[in-house]
Amino acid sequence: MLQSKSFVKKTKQGRIQKYVREHYLRDDVYCGFVPCTACDAAAERKLDASAAAILVVDTNVVLHQIDLLENPAIEDVVLLSVVLEEVKNKNLAVFNRIKALCTNKARRFYVFANEQHRDTYVKDMVGESSNDRNDRAIRVAARWYQSHLGGSVKVLLITNDRENKRKAIEEGLNAETVESYVRSLAQPSLLDLVVVPTSGDVAMEDVEDHRPSKKKVIYSEHKPMSEITSGLRCGIYHQGKLRVNRYNPFEAYVGSESIGDEIVIRGRSNMNRAFDGDIVAVELLPQDQWHESKSFIADDDEEEEEEVHLVPNSADDAPRNTSSTQSTVGSSAPSVASRPLGRVAGIIKRNWNSYCGSLQPMPMPAGSGGVAHALFVSKDRRIPKIRIQTRQLENLLNKRIVVAVDSWDVSSRYPSGHYVRTIGDIGDKETETEVVLIENDINTRPFSTQVLSCLPPLPWTLSPEDLANPNRQDLRHVRVFSVDPPGCRDIDDALHCTLLPNGNFEVGVHIADVTNFVHPGTPLDEEAAQRGTSVYLVGQRIDMLPKPLTEDVCSLRADVERLAFSVIWEMTPDADIISTRYTKSVIKSCAAMSYVEAQARMDDSRLVDPLTVDLRNLNSLAKIMRQRRCERGALTLASAEVKFEIDSETHDPLDIGIYQIREANQMIEEFMLAANISVAEKILKHFPLCSLLRRHPSPTKEMLEPLLRTASSVGLNLDVSSSKALAESLDNAKRDDPYFNKLIRILATRCMTQAVYFCSGDLTFSEYYHYGLAASLYTHFTSPIRRYADVVAHRLLAAALEIAKLPPIFQDGPQLTGIADNLNYRHRNAQMASRASVELHTLIYFRTRPTDTEARIVKVKANGFIVFVPKYVSLSLSLSLSLSLARICQDYLFQHSQQLNSMLCIHSFTPFFFKKKIRFGIEGPIYLTPKGDKGGDWVVDEVNQRVTKPGTNISYAVLQTVRIRMEVVEPQPHRPKLLLTLI
Repeated sequence: MLQSKSFVKKTKQGRIQKYVREHYLRDDVYCGFVPCTACDAAAERKLDASAAAILVVDTNVVLHQIDLLENPAIEDVVLLSVVLEEVKNKNLAVFNRIKALCTNKARRFYVFANEQHRDTYVKDMVGESSNDRNDRAIRVAARWYQSHLGGSVKVLLITNDRENKRKAIEEGLNAETVESYVRSLAQPSLLDLVVVPTSGDVAMEDVEDHRPSKKKVIYSEHKPMSEITSGLRCGIYHQGKLRVNRYNPFEAYVGSESIGDEIVIRGRSNMNRAFDGDIVAVELLPQDQWHESKSFIADDDEEEEEEVHLVPNSADDAPRNTSSTQSTVGSSAPSVASRPLGRVAGIIKRNWNSYCGSLQPMPMPAGSGGVAHALFVSKDRRIPKIRIQTRQLENLLNKRIVVAVDSWDVSSRYPSGHYVRTIGDIGDKETETEVVLIENDINTRPFSTQVLSCLPPLPWTLSPEDLANPNRQDLRHVRVFSVDPPGCRDIDDALHCTLLPNGNFEVGVHIADVTNFVHPGTPLDEEAAQRGTSVYLVGQRIDMLPKPLTEDVCSLRADVERLAFSVIWEMTPDADIISTRYTKSVIKSCAAMSYVEAQARMDDSRLVDPLTVDLRNLNSLAKIMRQRRCERGALTLASAEVKFEIDSETHDPLDIGIYQIREANQMIEEFMLAANISVAEKILKHFPLCSLLRRHPSPTKEMLEPLLRTASSVGLNLDVSSSKALAESLDNAKRDDPYFNKLIRILATRCMTQAVYFCSGDLTFSEYYHYGLAASLYTHFTSPIRRYADVVAHRLLAAALEIAKLPPIFQDGPQLTGIADNLNYRHRNAQMASRASVELHTLIYFRTRPTDTEARIVKVKANGFIVFVPKYVSLSLSLSLSLSLARICQDYLFQHSQQLNSMLCIHSFTPFFFKKKIRFGIEGPIYLTPKGDKGGDWVVDEVNQRVTKPGTNISYAVLQTVRIRMEVVEPQPHRPKLLLTLI
């Protein structure tokens, strides 16, 4: 049966055009009910014969009750195609979750294509809104199911829409609200998952807040979208993403392109119910209110105070210093103008997620079994407390739980939400690790059967077709080798260095040819694109690709033939590049060495075998390349590492040691950088509008201001006019104190922004610059096993060499930009998960080891100062584990814009281990006054960065050494924290 659908669309030129689409209707769309005899016996069937009812849910139930639907107690659900399409258009995240339920063979969720069935398709009616049309389509489909199944099972329409429910009952359908149906299941704990409907929907029963109803309006109403749109057009409002200060949840920032500056939002009132990550409309406060507040260590009436944390690795992680003081005449301290202050006028797009945390301790209410009101405290300090209602309070206290936000009324101090699930006991290491993963949106689900079906048959071996491929060069005769952490299994890079007859060298970087196995548009590719990167925690790795690829098929192990993508240079002995070529290749590595082994070979003058000579030649070239890079202005910042040794049974930290960086590490890094730069140049030449590159924006004057002020206070003049000038200034920043230079470099680290991926067509060439590397072009090519960005670069390079077609996605600018945005999001989350995992193990380590140590003052405040602990400048965690061990590759990108240039050391009682440095340190507040005392008798000299107690000779200055005690305390039950106190 053929139907015609017509609609109008506005063209780019502004013309209104009518489109007509043919719509085919069928009668072979089946119901999915197991006992049904009317449908084709071969049709898919997921709805169980023993089901008490077949549930047909409307769009709003899916959008708002997804946490409930994901609970195993909810089964035998029909998802109509009209519902899925509407959900997809309104909330892609929820759509992906409901899609996962429908494709999960263990769950009984069935998709019914009602829009393609001749008996359930509904035509648009004149004057009918799309919402009303969709509601009618849902009722028609429910009525069809009721008729089709003939009373063999109850068909129940689930809706919280009052009007839709009324019409359904009038039409002879069974219809219930979500809450009413959940009550019928006789599982009271499920009611905690039910989202309270909005005022336009059916009212909830028996869950009202019976506290006094006269509530004071605390927040301003959000402006409607029509007013926001008009205000943005005429400059009254400014749009941007709200980012809450990680170290002060009462301060946020909105980057605004319309005024070319960052707008500061101070206080919950001005944040006006906006969450971190919301897209908001901001109105500026009058300029006479743009005054700077006095700088204190955070300590507010909600018992939120500044805590001990890992040292920030960029300006994106660092606590903001918004209390800039104007320089006095003749002062050498830099002057920074007051920044614009504003308030949130409206929310353009919400970023509400599920949050991990625990309930605020409270006494059990009298009686049992009733509804209790509790406050949920998120582990993420940027998230306000969330009010929830629960019938299982006793079971939730002292547990880590997940809570989702539903609404935030103007008269409520806190947002309202609902309980989702329990993770485990507070303080349990496995529970806290799961919290880290959930908080950072890390996908830990096992790879699906669809993804695994994309893998090549195992065991995989080189085929005659691979060798006969004219686009693949046979390099098995070349002396190729790899240098990695000991016991690596996912080796994705190897090198060769051959002396040519003319005295030059042929140097090759060979990277695992992952794209030979990960094809565009396949479930495997889509999964890798969504994950974006592998994630490394202490003792745990969450892979981007399945292990058969990462540890076998793609791994460039010794003495096995593997496929690679090679960048090969001819270089002079002075490391000048004469020529560059790129080719797919077949290699057979002759050796897989560890950094220690490679270094030992180079240092042993008795060894003159060809492999050792190759290593020495590579090292000589790398030293020249590194020197030139530094001369161009590449930054070298702090790089000391320490490591934990972990107990093999309890996996708790036992000891701390120092990890040494060798020339072998730097040698590999240098050639990976060179390969990434060469590939960036090649792909951009061929695809100037759709290349995926990586940039590291130059720090702004505002970002550098804390560093300049600190340097000025100790008589140091830093030139920050360019990366080269800064690098030279840092090299010259020397004192008798051996740690002085390293500390200055650490302070410089936090002034840098994060490096980011971007689509070349989105920016001008001058914006491509990588500040940390002093490179005009850069991309990621050398780690496709663990970074999807490298997979994209491989496809671009293959297309540039005309050995593969460019996938269609590269012709879609917005979609490519979306890939870059997701990669940045996933990379950032992976970093924060790594940090949180190290913080967790830091807490575990110090729990039984109170320690007295030296610390350096890095920031002076009115009521104390922030100290940095040099002994723990980074945590390279050494874990003794009885596990099959996998390699964590080095991230060869600029160390401080990525955090992953270091290596975390994990080893077992066998000779195998893998390493990955994670550059972290410990810093936190030292209070000079009791909590709540905003300064007391102490006087702060902002210019000279000194705090003094009048009438005494007691003072503390920035970079000064102090003795502190580090110990774990529990100010609240089951809530340990690391406390620093002055000795």
